[in-house]
Amino acid sequence: MPPHAPGMKVGLFGGSFNPPHEAHRLVALTALKRLGLDAVWWLVSPGNPLKVGHGLAPLDERIAAARRLAGHPRIHVTGIEAALGTRYTFDTIAQLKARCRGVRFVWIMGADNLAQFHLWQNWRGIADLLPIAVVDRPGASLKAAAGVAAQSLARHRLGEGDGRLLAKAPPPAWIFLHGIKSPLSSTALRAKMQIHSN
Repeated sequence: MPPHAPGMKVGLFGGSFNPPHEAHRLVALTALKRLGLDAVWWLVSPGNPLKVGHGLAPLDERIAAARRLAGHPRIHVTGIEAALGTRYTFDTIAQLKARCRGVRFVWIMGADNLAQFHLWQNWRGIADLLPIAVVDRPGASLKAAAGVAAQSLARHRLGEGDGRLLAKAPPPAWIFLHGIKSPLSSTALRAKMQIHSN
């Protein structure tokens, strides 16, 4: 568990990080700055229930690669989900809130994830546990905004200029942050590596 204390504002950025890339770092840096966070914890997942497991590099390799990439004193790369034995995001967040009392957690996701958020196990429960920051991804904005979750949670959306208020906002609360336009994705990078290895 990274260093933490009551009152700290901590972003939780989960994913397979298979492989980690510069867009992951840009999302974390954007959240740190625009939300006024004290830290961002990368939760490198043992596996994503919505994705097929084949082609997933070993967890320790992904964590090591993510740590090399992160290169920032307030970005902490962790394997917390494996340590907790949780499979679903809701369970991970619930355990972190129980173990880190007083820490103001914010869930961070890319706009591509918001578009499919309604497919996550107990997604409404996640929205009720902590505020959510959605960071723009190329080609995902319109689909995300029109998605089931965004429409369902529309009345709980904060204005983009209210980023520093998000961590203290009672959930459900969320914000959409524009500005990240990196076209990088782990899926595309894996496909490119596959081509070069053949």
